[in-house]
Amino acid sequence: MKYLIIDDEPIAHRIIEGYCAELPHLGKVGNAYNAFEASVIVAKQKVDLIFLDINMPKMTGFDWLKTLAQAPQIIVTTAYKEYALEGYELDIVDYLLKPFSFPRFLKAVNKLGDKDSSPEPIPVFQPQQSSSSFFLKGEKKHHQIHTKDILFVEAYGNYCKVYLQAEMILSHEKISNMEKLLPKENFLRVHKSFLVATDKIKLIQGNQIFIQEHNIPIGQTYRSRINQLLGGK
Repeated sequence: MKYLIIDDEPIAHRIIEGYCAELPHLGKVGNAYNAFEASVIVAKQKVDLIFLDINMPKMTGFDWLKTLAQAPQIIVTTAYKEYALEGYELDIVDYLLKPFSFPRFLKAVNKLGDKDSSPEPIPVFQPQQSSSSFFLKGEKKHHQIHTKDILFVEAYGNYCKVYLQAEMILSHEKISNMEKLLPKENFLRVHKSFLVATDKIKLIQGNQIFIQEHNIPIGQTYRSRINQLLGGK
């Protein structure tokens, strides 16, 4: 996987390079210290992953990201936590707050590889009650899951968290496998990292979905699915 570092602080480049050197499947294609240098590299080279700082001179990392027709996978590296929600709305992989440790960096890298670049349209939503169930492996047990009890599914690296009415189960399945398993008429992928039960949605406001006490971001590339759910409004 070819990565690019975009950050105006040289020490940040050295830290990320040192962490990446421990991971043989990552190879660097370049270093950029502002958005304009980054644009040149992205235009000339194949880039699979970008470590992106937010606050940079002349153009912020997020403003630059919005100029890309099709962005690579993005891991944000910043000292500012207040931009986290905007980052997830842009379908970033993870949001690392400086200074971050190698274990936290590794956790972010382990989330790579499940990005949908062109989500397929879903059928018009028709609420249905389903009594179907299936067994899900998690924590050395096989749990029988009733689809009607699922609130939403959250990606967690190569695993996923399945939130039920009364509990949360950490499963060995990837979210992409769960999306194939669950009935499309009842479940909707709304973000690279989130799959929701449409009949459990309490309300939708801006770029967030509310299910019980949980706030779930809507990914930019999945917005059309939400518009379809809302009848094109």
